[in-house]
Amino acid sequence: MTVASNRLSKGTRAKMLRNLLALRQISQRTVSTASRRQVANTVPEKQKLFQEDNGMPVHLKGGLASGLLYRTPMALMVFGTCYAVYELFVAAMPKTVK
Repeated sequence: MTVASNRLSKGTRAKMLRNLLALRQISQRTVSTASRRQVANTVPEKQKLFQEDNGMPVHLKGGLASGLLYRTPMALMVFGTCYAVYELFVAAMPKTVK
């Protein structure tokens, strides 16, 4: 036995063990008996939407969110490219001394 276990009485150790086992039972019970939410299967509807021939690119057929996810990075890229060209132009110009 170690020094720390000698300090605890048998009753205290037994009580701690009971508490530990009870906690283990409670945690297993709540995980295993938790009710699962039923989710409707929307895959066939999504397949029809994305396979429809309406002239739109497939990455934009998801609706407004797809459009935003496509156009926002595109706009940031165009802005960043223009800003980089501007900064290169400013850096290339000699500074005039007055």
